[in-house]
Amino acid sequence: MIKLTLTTPSLLFSAISLILLAYTNRFLSYASVVRQLKDRYDADPNNDPTTLAQIDNLVTRLKLIRAMQIFGAGSLLFSTAAMFFIYMEWTFLADIIFGTGMVLLAISLCVCIWEIQISVEALSLRLTSLKEAKESKKEKNAKKIFKKKRRRKPRPNKAEGKEGQAKAKEPQA
Repeated sequence: MIKLTLTTPSLLFSAISLILLAYTNRFLSYASVVRQLKDRYDADPNNDPTTLAQIDNLVTRLKLIRAMQIFGAGSLLFSTAAMFFIYMEWTFLADIIFGTGMVLLAISLCVCIWEIQISVEALSLRLTSLKEAKESKKEKNAKKIFKKKRRRKPRPNKAEGKEGQAKAKEPQA
């Protein structure tokens, strides 16, 4: 087995820090969306029937992000502990702690993939409902245009000119 050095766990600090920053940004954006949806629902509960479902979906995703952050932070802590044990030359314990940190990081990334799948499904549903609404609007507009065309009175032929208009005004015997 290759001996673990101080540089191995320290390489993870920048990667884990960036991952935690991305998780935090995602958490904050979802929290903002939840607040907006709640305000919209409080203003008019009957406005959009999908609002509560969207809030439930976002709450689930927030819980997953919290788990991602916990596992990521745990990975960072274990990497730090591994560095300490390497410094103290307790290599066996350092190897176990570092391996545990790697497992925590892997779990964090797996939960991230799970959350991304849920996000994609939610966006697909939202886009499908928007597409259906757009098609429904097109159908309504087409019906309005068709009704307007049916209501119009026929105009006299241009070839007939004033004679056709005069005939239309004359009472028939």
